[in-house]
Amino acid sequence: MANSPQARKRARQAENRRQHNAAMRSMVRTYLKKVNAAIASGDQGSAQEAYTQAVSVLDKATRKGKFHPNKAARHKSRLNAKIKAMAA
Repeated sequence: MANSPQARKRARQAENRRQHNAAMRSMVRTYLKKVNAAIASGDQGSAQEAYTQAVSVLDKATRKGKFHPNKAARHKSRLNAKIKAMAA
């Protein structure tokens, strides 16, 4: 366990950051699930709306360093391809 005051503070900061990062990851996953659920329901309009919201949340998390940019791009590309396939 941390003994010095500065080590205790760093431990507190690390725990706060861990919880915040976990919440951001969870929020992104929730929005991605909403898009997949809308795609599964077959409603292209709601899927497109959910996709727009998910992209916003995903980009924000990526800007803050929670996700690698390529991972975010991969998610967006795959979801967008699924939505476009619904129209065909």
